[in-house]
Amino acid sequence: MIVIGELINGMYKDVGKAIANREADVIQHLAEDQVRAGATMLDISTGPYSKDPVDDIKWLVETIQGVARVPLVLDSTRADVIEEGLRLAAKRAVINSTSADEERMAVIFGLAKKYNTQVIGLAMDKTGVPNGKERRLELAAAIVARAIEFGINTEDLFLDPVVLPVNVAQAQGLEVLESIRDFRLLCHPAPGTTIGLSNISQGAKFRPLINRTFLAMAIASGLTSAILDPLDKELMDAMITADLISNKNIYCDSFLEAYRKR
Repeated sequence: MIVIGELINGMYKDVGKAIANREADVIQHLAEDQVRAGATMLDISTGPYSKDPVDDIKWLVETIQGVARVPLVLDSTRADVIEEGLRLAAKRAVINSTSADEERMAVIFGLAKKYNTQVIGLAMDKTGVPNGKERRLELAAAIVARAIEFGINTEDLFLDPVVLPVNVAQAQGLEVLESIRDFRLLCHPAPGTTIGLSNISQGAKFRPLINRTFLAMAIASGLTSAILDPLDKELMDAMITADLISNKNIYCDSFLEAYRKR
């Protein structure tokens, strides 16, 4: 599993304050802690309240790369913000994200080709998130087809079926799990899959339990990455164990410790 740490996001009050006040130590500690806990990539976003997101993403990338040399997942709705991050990225980055809308795909895949990046594609369009797996599959197929037209390798795509909160869209959980299975069959080489895990428990009680359970079910369905909180040790333990039972790692009695040492 590719673990994408979710915590450096300006929508979180402390992070937004740190970005605004240029508190590098706050951001660097978050980066180091997530990598130490098992994050193999870091999602970064200036958040919705940034007054100058281009300058903020520049500062974030430079600040994080001072202490953590892992790939960055650049999360913004604005192409100029994404490009500024790509220009400064020391390792091959990921663009988060494109929808299946033609205008967005043309811009994002153009940037991906220019900077040789990976891309997260959301199975949604300007009409919103589909209710069923069939429409999700149609939109995912459109993203794959457009990526190929731009010369993007399909293994450099992460398809996201878009998770909705279980407390308001309970039936959608199964639709997402089935979509993950179907996305892997769209082409060869198969695209990766990802989810924003915390969305499943948004607004619900027992959030950590819901997140852990859904992640294990998604891994069993073929999920290859997730944007999540790597500082939740029980969540990471569940992920490691699900990978083990899925025969992705060799069993030993100290498999949790062995995974973390690796």
